[in-house]
Amino acid sequence: MFGAPLVSPDAGPIPGVPLDQPKNLFRFGEQSLWSTQLHVAGTALANGTFRTFTTPQGQVGQGFVTSLSISETNLKEGGRVPSGVAYDVFGIAGQVMATNNTADDGQFTASFNRGQAQIAQTEAAPIQDIQNVVNNGVLSWDFTQTVVDICPLMLAGGGGGLYGSIATGTANEIGNMSNGSGGVWMYRKHPVALPGNTTFAVVIRYGSRAGTIGASQGCGIRLVLLGYYKNVIEIG
Repeated sequence: MFGAPLVSPDAGPIPGVPLDQPKNLFRFGEQSLWSTQLHVAGTALANGTFRTFTTPQGQVGQGFVTSLSISETNLKEGGRVPSGVAYDVFGIAGQVMATNNTADDGQFTASFNRGQAQIAQTEAAPIQDIQNVVNNGVLSWDFTQTVVDICPLMLAGGGGGLYGSIATGTANEIGNMSNGSGGVWMYRKHPVALPGNTTFAVVIRYGSRAGTIGASQGCGIRLVLLGYYKNVIEIG
């Protein structure tokens, strides 16, 4: 018969079809947000608290004395999820890097090519600084009036200990170290929801046994939030 639904008797009720055109559409996608903290040479870490995701691109803060660039952060507004976008964090990673200078003018190369005469004296210093941060750092959410601990830094993605290679003996031998390349280990089952316009920060905290950053170089920590975003597109 014309107009008879061709469905199985066991298929259940036929879903209703709206008579009006939808007024908006939901847009989904994956995106990461990142922010970097710099500890210059001589920074005391013991019992210290350092707030990340508070300084947007093009501004100064989080230990830097020059403007943060795209390598350090992709935030357009400090401490805030973009308006109209809901963001669910399903992973957090932490990369710890040594600089090749004592202040903000250094690069995050962690290179040990400093000449044969200096290698024996300086090669251990960046490794010690990175291990100091990895072993003593703890990450926490800061939602203005609520602080929620996340995990020790060594469990945040790029943690897990130092790896790399160092060679000594000639001035041309170079070694590189980072804090490991582990997988994303936090929030595998239960994402953290950050609704649009949420004010937040990720705090790096250190215990009483954390050492002081050495005098020969600085140390940077780049934190990356991995997640899904959802926003509404008005179409009518």
